[in-house]
Amino acid sequence: MIDAGGRVHDVGDGSPAKVTLRLTSKASEYTLAINPGLAMGEAYMDGRLVIEAGTLYEFLDVLARNFGTHGRNSWPALLARFGRGLKQSNPIGRARKNVAHHYDLPSEFYEIFLDEDRQYSCAYFRDAGDSLEQAQQNKKRHIAAKLCLDRPGLRVLDVGSGWGGLALYLAEEFGADVTGVTLSTEQHRFSEARAAASPAGDRVRFELGDYRNLEGTFDRIVSVGMFEHVGKRNYAEFFTRIHELLAEDGIGLLHSIGYSDTPAPINPFIQKYIFPGADIPSLSEVFSALEPTGLLVTDVEILRLHYAETLRHWRKRFMAQASEVKSVYGEQFVRMWEFYFVLCEIGFRRRTNIVFQMQFTRSVNAAPLTRDYMSDLERSAQFLHLVGRA
Repeated sequence: MIDAGGRVHDVGDGSPAKVTLRLTSKASEYTLAINPGLAMGEAYMDGRLVIEAGTLYEFLDVLARNFGTHGRNSWPALLARFGRGLKQSNPIGRARKNVAHHYDLPSEFYEIFLDEDRQYSCAYFRDAGDSLEQAQQNKKRHIAAKLCLDRPGLRVLDVGSGWGGLALYLAEEFGADVTGVTLSTEQHRFSEARAAASPAGDRVRFELGDYRNLEGTFDRIVSVGMFEHVGKRNYAEFFTRIHELLAEDGIGLLHSIGYSDTPAPINPFIQKYIFPGADIPSLSEVFSALEPTGLLVTDVEILRLHYAETLRHWRKRFMAQASEVKSVYGEQFVRMWEFYFVLCEIGFRRRTNIVFQMQFTRSVNAAPLTRDYMSDLERSAQFLHLVGRA
Protein backbone atom coordinates (compact mmCIF):
# COMPACT_ATOMS: atom_id res chain seq x y z
CA MET A 1 0.00 0.00 0.00
CA ILE A 2 1.28 3.44 -0.96
CA ASP A 3 -0.19 6.07 1.33
CA ALA A 4 -1.06 9.65 0.41
CA GLY A 5 2.42 10.79 1.43
CA GLY A 6 4.12 8.32 -0.92
CA ARG A 7 5.29 5.92 1.80
CA VAL A 8 5.19 2.21 0.91
CA HIS A 9 3.73 -0.29 3.40
CA ASP A 10 4.16 -4.03 2.79
CA VAL A 11 1.28 -6.07 4.17
CA GLY A 12 1.10 -9.87 4.25
CA ASP A 13 3.56 -12.68 3.58
CA GLY A 14 4.12 -12.02 -0.13
CA SER A 15 2.11 -15.00 -1.37
CA PRO A 16 -0.16 -14.55 -4.40
CA ALA A 17 -2.18 -12.68 -5.29
CA LYS A 18 -0.06 -9.55 -4.91
CA VAL A 19 -1.83 -6.22 -5.17
CA THR A 20 -0.49 -2.68 -5.06
CA LEU A 21 -2.83 0.07 -3.80
CA ARG A 22 -2.31 3.81 -3.81
CA LEU A 23 -4.30 6.26 -1.71
CA THR A 24 -4.40 9.70 -3.30
CA SER A 25 -6.10 11.51 -0.41
CA LYS A 26 -4.90 11.91 3.18
CA ALA A 27 -8.50 12.13 4.37
CA SER A 28 -9.19 8.69 2.92
CA GLU A 29 -6.72 7.15 5.36
CA TYR A 30 -9.01 8.23 8.20
CA THR A 31 -12.35 7.43 6.57
CA LEU A 32 -11.13 3.95 5.64
CA ALA A 33 -10.20 3.31 9.25
CA ILE A 34 -13.47 4.66 10.66
CA ASN A 35 -15.95 3.05 8.26
CA PRO A 36 -14.22 0.74 5.77
CA GLY A 37 -17.48 -0.90 4.65
CA LEU A 38 -18.63 2.38 3.12
CA ALA A 39 -15.41 4.31 2.58
CA MET A 40 -13.58 1.63 0.58
CA GLY A 41 -16.22 1.56 -2.15
CA GLU A 42 -16.48 5.35 -2.18
CA ALA A 43 -12.70 5.77 -2.45
CA TYR A 44 -12.52 3.32 -5.35
CA MET A 45 -15.52 4.91 -7.06
CA ASP A 46 -14.03 8.42 -6.76
CA GLY A 47 -10.50 7.41 -7.78
CA ARG A 48 -9.00 8.03 -4.33
CA LEU A 49 -8.10 4.33 -4.02
CA VAL A 50 -6.16 3.26 -7.10
CA ILE A 51 -5.23 -0.34 -7.98
CA GLU A 52 -1.74 0.04 -9.49
CA ALA A 53 -0.97 -3.69 -9.71
CA GLY A 54 -3.34 -6.62 -9.58
CA THR A 55 -7.12 -6.23 -9.75
CA LEU A 56 -9.96 -5.03 -7.59
CA TYR A 57 -11.20 -8.62 -7.40
CA GLU A 58 -7.82 -9.84 -6.07
CA PHE A 59 -7.72 -7.06 -3.48
CA LEU A 60 -11.21 -7.70 -2.09
CA ASP A 61 -10.65 -11.45 -2.25
CA VAL A 62 -7.55 -11.10 -0.04
CA LEU A 63 -9.56 -9.12 2.49
CA ALA A 64 -12.40 -11.64 2.48
CA ARG A 65 -10.08 -14.64 2.83
CA ASN A 66 -8.37 -13.02 5.81
CA PHE A 67 -11.71 -12.18 7.45
CA GLY A 68 -13.14 -15.64 6.79
CA THR A 69 -16.77 -16.27 7.65
CA HIS A 70 -16.61 -14.95 11.21
CA GLY A 71 -14.24 -11.99 10.98
CA ARG A 72 -15.35 -8.60 12.23
CA ASN A 73 -13.75 -5.17 12.24
CA SER A 74 -14.10 -4.11 15.87
CA TRP A 75 -15.02 -0.44 15.36
CA PRO A 76 -17.71 -0.92 12.65
CA ALA A 77 -19.00 -3.90 14.64
CA LEU A 78 -19.48 -1.61 17.62
CA LEU A 79 -21.44 0.84 15.46
CA ALA A 80 -23.55 -2.03 14.15
CA ARG A 81 -24.39 -3.16 17.68
CA PHE A 82 -25.60 0.34 18.57
CA GLY A 83 -27.80 0.39 15.46
CA ARG A 84 -29.11 -3.16 15.70
CA GLY A 85 -32.46 -2.06 17.05
CA LEU A 86 -33.01 0.47 14.25
CA LYS A 87 -34.55 -1.94 11.78
CA GLN A 88 -35.12 -0.78 8.22
CA SER A 89 -38.64 0.53 7.62
CA ASN A 90 -40.16 0.51 4.14
CA PRO A 91 -43.51 2.33 3.81
CA ILE A 92 -45.11 2.27 0.37
CA GLY A 93 -43.95 5.76 -0.69
CA ARG A 94 -40.36 5.12 0.30
CA ALA A 95 -40.42 1.65 -1.26
CA ARG A 96 -41.44 3.14 -4.62
CA LYS A 97 -38.65 5.73 -4.43
CA ASN A 98 -36.05 3.12 -3.49
CA VAL A 99 -37.07 0.87 -6.38
CA ALA A 100 -36.89 3.75 -8.85
CA HIS A 101 -33.28 4.51 -7.82
CA HIS A 102 -32.04 1.21 -9.22
CA TYR A 103 -34.65 -0.39 -11.45
CA ASP A 104 -35.81 2.68 -13.37
CA LEU A 105 -32.52 3.09 -15.18
CA PRO A 106 -33.13 2.85 -18.94
CA SER A 107 -34.05 -0.71 -19.87
CA GLU A 108 -31.24 -0.82 -22.43
CA PHE A 109 -28.68 -0.56 -19.62
CA TYR A 110 -29.65 -3.97 -18.24
CA GLU A 111 -29.22 -5.58 -21.64
CA ILE A 112 -25.49 -5.05 -21.16
CA PHE A 113 -25.08 -7.76 -18.51
CA LEU A 114 -28.34 -9.69 -18.01
CA ASP A 115 -29.49 -12.72 -19.98
CA GLU A 116 -31.99 -12.38 -22.82
CA ASP A 117 -34.93 -12.86 -20.43
CA ARG A 118 -33.63 -10.15 -18.04
CA GLN A 119 -33.56 -12.37 -14.99
CA TYR A 120 -32.01 -10.08 -12.37
CA SER A 121 -31.62 -12.68 -9.63
CA CYS A 122 -29.59 -15.76 -8.79
CA ALA A 123 -29.37 -18.29 -11.62
CA TYR A 124 -29.25 -22.05 -11.08
CA PHE A 125 -26.17 -23.79 -12.48
CA ARG A 126 -26.94 -27.48 -12.90
CA ASP A 127 -23.55 -27.82 -14.59
CA ALA A 128 -20.39 -25.71 -14.27
CA GLY A 129 -20.43 -25.19 -18.02
CA ASP A 130 -23.94 -23.76 -18.17
CA SER A 131 -24.24 -20.43 -19.93
CA LEU A 132 -25.97 -17.59 -18.09
CA GLU A 133 -29.01 -18.06 -20.36
CA GLN A 134 -29.19 -21.78 -19.58
CA ALA A 135 -28.71 -21.23 -15.85
CA GLN A 136 -31.52 -18.68 -15.72
CA GLN A 137 -33.77 -21.09 -17.61
CA ASN A 138 -32.81 -23.72 -15.03
CA LYS A 139 -33.82 -21.31 -12.25
CA LYS A 140 -37.28 -20.70 -13.66
CA ARG A 141 -37.80 -24.44 -14.11
CA HIS A 142 -36.58 -25.12 -10.56
CA ILE A 143 -39.04 -22.58 -9.16
CA ALA A 144 -41.93 -23.90 -11.25
CA ALA A 145 -41.27 -27.40 -9.93
CA LYS A 146 -41.48 -26.19 -6.34
CA LEU A 147 -44.73 -24.35 -7.04
CA CYS A 148 -46.34 -27.69 -7.97
CA LEU A 149 -48.08 -26.40 -11.08
CA ASP A 150 -49.89 -29.68 -11.58
CA ARG A 151 -52.82 -28.34 -13.64
CA PRO A 152 -53.46 -25.39 -15.97
CA GLY A 153 -55.43 -22.36 -14.84
CA LEU A 154 -53.85 -21.99 -11.41
CA ARG A 155 -53.94 -18.38 -10.23
CA VAL A 156 -50.35 -17.29 -9.58
CA LEU A 157 -49.14 -14.06 -7.98
CA ASP A 158 -45.58 -12.95 -8.76
CA VAL A 159 -44.56 -10.39 -6.10
CA GLY A 160 -41.78 -8.22 -7.53
CA SER A 161 -42.20 -9.44 -11.10
CA GLY A 162 -39.23 -7.58 -12.60
CA TRP A 163 -39.23 -7.53 -16.41
CA GLY A 164 -41.87 -10.24 -16.55
CA GLY A 165 -39.78 -13.27 -17.49
CA LEU A 166 -40.90 -15.64 -14.74
CA ALA A 167 -44.58 -14.70 -15.03
CA LEU A 168 -44.53 -15.28 -18.79
CA TYR A 169 -42.68 -18.58 -18.36
CA LEU A 170 -45.28 -19.89 -15.90
CA ALA A 171 -48.12 -18.84 -18.19
CA GLU A 172 -46.59 -20.11 -21.43
CA GLU A 173 -45.13 -23.39 -20.18
CA PHE A 174 -47.66 -24.41 -17.51
CA GLY A 175 -50.89 -22.67 -18.46
CA ALA A 176 -50.99 -20.61 -15.28
CA ASP A 177 -53.02 -17.41 -14.92
CA VAL A 178 -50.42 -14.97 -13.61
CA THR A 179 -50.58 -11.55 -12.00
CA GLY A 180 -47.24 -9.78 -11.65
CA VAL A 181 -46.77 -6.71 -9.46
CA THR A 182 -43.86 -4.27 -9.51
CA LEU A 183 -43.08 -0.78 -8.24
CA SER A 184 -40.80 0.03 -11.18
CA THR A 185 -42.36 2.05 -14.00
CA GLU A 186 -39.66 0.89 -16.43
CA GLN A 187 -40.15 -2.77 -15.56
CA HIS A 188 -43.93 -2.42 -15.76
CA ARG A 189 -43.78 -0.82 -19.20
CA PHE A 190 -41.39 -3.48 -20.49
CA SER A 191 -43.43 -6.35 -18.99
CA GLU A 192 -46.69 -5.13 -20.49
CA ALA A 193 -45.10 -4.98 -23.93
CA ARG A 194 -43.83 -8.54 -23.53
CA ALA A 195 -47.26 -9.76 -22.40
CA ALA A 196 -48.91 -8.15 -25.43
CA ALA A 197 -46.57 -10.11 -27.71
CA SER A 198 -46.89 -13.41 -25.83
CA PRO A 199 -49.14 -16.27 -27.02
CA ALA A 200 -50.23 -16.52 -23.38
CA GLY A 201 -50.84 -12.79 -23.07
CA ASP A 202 -54.50 -13.25 -22.15
CA ARG A 203 -53.37 -15.13 -19.02
CA VAL A 204 -50.74 -12.61 -17.86
CA ARG A 205 -51.24 -9.15 -16.42
CA PHE A 206 -48.81 -6.79 -14.75
CA GLU A 207 -49.78 -4.22 -12.17
CA LEU A 208 -47.80 -1.14 -11.19
CA GLY A 209 -48.23 -1.00 -7.44
CA ASP A 210 -47.45 -2.43 -4.03
CA TYR A 211 -48.29 -6.00 -3.07
CA ARG A 212 -49.81 -4.66 0.14
CA ASN A 213 -52.66 -3.11 -1.86
CA LEU A 214 -53.66 -6.29 -3.72
CA GLU A 215 -57.02 -7.98 -3.22
CA GLY A 216 -58.27 -11.52 -3.79
CA THR A 217 -56.61 -14.90 -3.27
CA PHE A 218 -54.12 -16.90 -5.32
CA ASP A 219 -53.40 -20.61 -5.65
CA ARG A 220 -49.67 -19.98 -5.87
CA ILE A 221 -47.54 -17.05 -4.73
CA VAL A 222 -43.91 -16.61 -5.76
CA SER A 223 -41.45 -13.85 -4.93
CA VAL A 224 -37.94 -13.82 -6.38
CA GLY A 225 -35.35 -11.21 -5.36
CA MET A 226 -37.91 -8.88 -3.79
CA PHE A 227 -37.76 -9.80 -0.09
CA GLU A 228 -34.35 -8.09 0.18
CA HIS A 229 -36.23 -4.79 -0.32
CA VAL A 230 -38.94 -5.37 2.29
CA GLY A 231 -36.94 -4.10 5.28
CA LYS A 232 -36.49 -5.96 8.56
CA ARG A 233 -39.21 -3.98 10.29
CA ASN A 234 -41.71 -5.12 7.63
CA TYR A 235 -41.03 -8.87 7.61
CA ALA A 236 -44.06 -9.67 9.80
CA GLU A 237 -46.27 -7.43 7.65
CA PHE A 238 -45.01 -9.17 4.50
CA PHE A 239 -45.83 -12.69 5.69
CA THR A 240 -49.15 -11.60 7.19
CA ARG A 241 -50.22 -10.12 3.85
CA ILE A 242 -48.98 -13.19 1.95
CA HIS A 243 -51.01 -15.39 4.29
CA GLU A 244 -54.11 -13.33 3.48
CA LEU A 245 -53.50 -13.54 -0.29
CA LEU A 246 -52.72 -17.28 -0.39
CA ALA A 247 -55.61 -19.71 -0.87
CA GLU A 248 -56.23 -22.21 1.92
CA ASP A 249 -54.75 -25.04 -0.18
CA GLY A 250 -52.18 -22.79 -1.87
CA ILE A 251 -48.40 -23.05 -2.11
CA GLY A 252 -45.90 -20.19 -1.91
CA LEU A 253 -42.21 -19.86 -2.65
CA LEU A 254 -39.82 -17.19 -1.43
CA HIS A 255 -36.43 -16.83 -3.18
CA SER A 256 -34.11 -14.37 -1.43
CA ILE A 257 -30.54 -13.50 -0.58
CA GLY A 258 -29.74 -14.20 3.06
CA TYR A 259 -26.99 -14.61 5.63
CA SER A 260 -25.90 -18.01 6.92
CA ASP A 261 -24.86 -16.53 10.28
CA THR A 262 -26.41 -14.23 12.87
CA PRO A 263 -28.47 -11.18 11.82
CA ALA A 264 -26.44 -8.21 10.60
CA PRO A 265 -26.99 -5.02 8.61
CA ILE A 266 -26.41 -4.94 4.86
CA ASN A 267 -23.11 -3.57 3.56
CA PRO A 268 -23.38 0.24 3.82
CA PHE A 269 -21.96 0.88 0.33
CA ILE A 270 -24.58 -1.39 -1.25
CA GLN A 271 -27.37 0.25 0.71
CA LYS A 272 -26.29 3.81 -0.05
CA TYR A 273 -25.37 3.56 -3.74
CA ILE A 274 -26.92 0.41 -5.21
CA PHE A 275 -30.06 -0.68 -3.34
CA PRO A 276 -31.39 2.03 -1.01
CA GLY A 277 -33.71 0.60 1.60
CA ALA A 278 -32.48 -2.95 1.07
CA ASP A 279 -31.56 -5.34 3.86
CA ILE A 280 -30.50 -8.98 4.03
CA PRO A 281 -32.15 -11.43 6.43
CA SER A 282 -30.70 -14.32 8.33
CA LEU A 283 -32.92 -17.39 8.30
CA SER A 284 -33.61 -16.92 12.02
CA GLU A 285 -35.23 -13.56 11.22
CA VAL A 286 -37.34 -15.07 8.43
CA PHE A 287 -38.63 -17.94 10.56
CA SER A 288 -39.42 -15.73 13.54
CA ALA A 289 -41.46 -13.38 11.33
CA LEU A 290 -43.26 -16.14 9.42
CA GLU A 291 -44.19 -18.52 12.24
CA PRO A 292 -46.77 -16.30 14.04
CA THR A 293 -48.74 -15.76 10.80
CA GLY A 294 -49.89 -19.36 10.50
CA LEU A 295 -47.87 -20.11 7.38
CA LEU A 296 -46.12 -23.49 7.45
CA VAL A 297 -42.61 -23.92 6.06
CA THR A 298 -42.64 -27.09 3.99
CA ASP A 299 -39.25 -26.97 2.26
CA VAL A 300 -36.01 -24.97 2.42
CA GLU A 301 -33.09 -25.16 0.00
CA ILE A 302 -29.83 -23.24 0.31
CA LEU A 303 -28.18 -22.23 -2.98
CA ARG A 304 -24.55 -21.69 -2.05
CA LEU A 305 -22.30 -20.67 -4.93
CA HIS A 306 -24.95 -20.19 -7.60
CA TYR A 307 -25.13 -16.43 -7.07
CA ALA A 308 -21.34 -16.12 -7.10
CA GLU A 309 -21.35 -17.69 -10.56
CA THR A 310 -24.24 -15.47 -11.65
CA LEU A 311 -22.40 -12.34 -10.53
CA ARG A 312 -19.24 -13.52 -12.29
CA HIS A 313 -21.16 -13.68 -15.57
CA TRP A 314 -22.73 -10.26 -14.98
CA ARG A 315 -19.38 -8.68 -14.07
CA LYS A 316 -17.61 -10.03 -17.16
CA ARG A 317 -20.38 -8.89 -19.47
CA PHE A 318 -20.52 -5.46 -17.85
CA MET A 319 -16.75 -4.88 -17.93
CA ALA A 320 -16.56 -6.03 -21.55
CA GLN A 321 -18.68 -2.98 -22.41
CA ALA A 322 -17.30 -0.65 -19.73
CA SER A 323 -16.08 1.91 -22.27
CA GLU A 324 -19.57 2.21 -23.78
CA VAL A 325 -21.14 2.56 -20.33
CA LYS A 326 -18.55 5.18 -19.41
CA SER A 327 -19.40 7.25 -22.47
CA VAL A 328 -23.02 7.48 -21.31
CA TYR A 329 -22.84 7.45 -17.50
CA GLY A 330 -19.26 8.43 -16.67
CA GLU A 331 -16.29 6.66 -15.10
CA GLN A 332 -17.55 7.02 -11.53
CA PHE A 333 -20.70 5.09 -12.44
CA VAL A 334 -18.65 2.30 -14.04
CA ARG A 335 -16.41 2.03 -10.96
CA MET A 336 -19.47 1.97 -8.68
CA TRP A 337 -21.03 -0.94 -10.56
CA GLU A 338 -17.73 -2.81 -10.81
CA PHE A 339 -17.27 -2.53 -7.05
CA TYR A 340 -20.85 -3.73 -6.52
CA PHE A 341 -20.39 -6.81 -8.71
CA VAL A 342 -17.02 -7.75 -7.21
CA LEU A 343 -18.03 -7.15 -3.59
CA CYS A 344 -21.19 -9.23 -3.90
CA GLU A 345 -19.52 -12.10 -5.75
CA ILE A 346 -16.84 -12.39 -3.11
CA GLY A 347 -19.49 -12.19 -0.39
CA PHE A 348 -20.99 -15.41 -1.76
CA ARG A 349 -17.63 -17.12 -2.29
CA ARG A 350 -15.82 -16.17 0.92
CA ARG A 351 -18.25 -14.72 3.44
CA THR A 352 -21.73 -15.68 4.69
CA ASN A 353 -23.98 -14.65 1.78
CA ILE A 354 -26.40 -17.35 0.58
CA VAL A 355 -29.59 -17.63 -1.41
CA PHE A 356 -32.48 -19.56 0.10
CA GLN A 357 -35.67 -20.88 -1.46
CA MET A 358 -38.41 -21.39 1.12
CA GLN A 359 -41.65 -23.16 0.24
CA PHE A 360 -44.64 -22.51 2.51
CA THR A 361 -48.33 -23.32 2.72
CA ARG A 362 -51.38 -22.56 4.86
CA SER A 363 -52.42 -26.19 5.09
CA VAL A 364 -50.27 -29.16 6.09
CA ASN A 365 -51.82 -31.15 3.22
CA ALA A 366 -51.32 -28.57 0.46
CA ALA A 367 -48.05 -29.98 -0.90
CA PRO A 368 -47.44 -33.65 -1.83
CA LEU A 369 -46.05 -35.90 0.88
CA THR A 370 -42.56 -36.30 -0.62
CA ARG A 371 -40.30 -34.08 -2.73
CA ASP A 372 -40.46 -36.44 -5.71
CA TYR A 373 -42.94 -34.19 -7.53
CA MET A 374 -40.28 -31.45 -7.71
CA SER A 375 -37.65 -33.56 -9.45
CA ASP A 376 -40.27 -35.31 -11.62
CA LEU A 377 -41.72 -32.05 -12.92
CA GLU A 378 -38.29 -30.47 -13.34
CA ARG A 379 -37.03 -33.39 -15.43
CA SER A 380 -40.24 -33.34 -17.48
CA ALA A 381 -39.99 -29.60 -18.11
CA GLN A 382 -36.33 -29.97 -19.04
CA PHE A 383 -37.17 -32.72 -21.53
CA LEU A 384 -39.92 -30.65 -23.14
CA HIS A 385 -37.57 -27.65 -23.37
CA LEU A 386 -34.90 -29.72 -25.12
CA VAL A 387 -37.45 -31.16 -27.53
CA GLY A 388 -38.71 -27.66 -28.29
CA ARG A 389 -35.19 -26.44 -29.08
CA ALA A 390 -34.56 -29.46 -31.34
